[in-house]
Amino acid sequence: QVQLVEFGGGSVQAGGSLRLSCAASGSITAIYDMAWYRQAPGKQRELVASITWGSLATYADSVKERSSISRDWDANTVLLQMYNLDAADTGVYYCNAHILERQSGGPSVRREYWGQGTQVTVSS
Repeated sequence: QVQLVEFGGGSVQAGGSLRLSCAASGSITAIYDMAWYRQAPGKQRELVASITWGSLATYADSVKERSSISRDWDANTVLLQMYNLDAADTGVYYCNAHILERQSGGPSVRREYWGQGTQVTVSS
């Protein structure tokens, strides 16, 4: 069993900053890509930023000049920092990871996991 647990979020003033973290735990053999998605009210879930096994980061155009994604390999954690927030950044932020999960009595299996989501509200 594998879990992703997110930390951070809450209410932020426009122009402020945000720090989200997500920790993976459980029967993990390896973690491949990790990412943050968000879903604004009435909109589809969208990719905010991702980071590969080799630490190659990609960002949505709307955040790339004011965001940073990184990994803590020892802690199986992905971090997202965003700056100069505005109302368009409001939404539920979800952690995503592709994980090689150990199986009892058999080979590990690669699966995609999602965190439970954390609300971010940017107010003016």
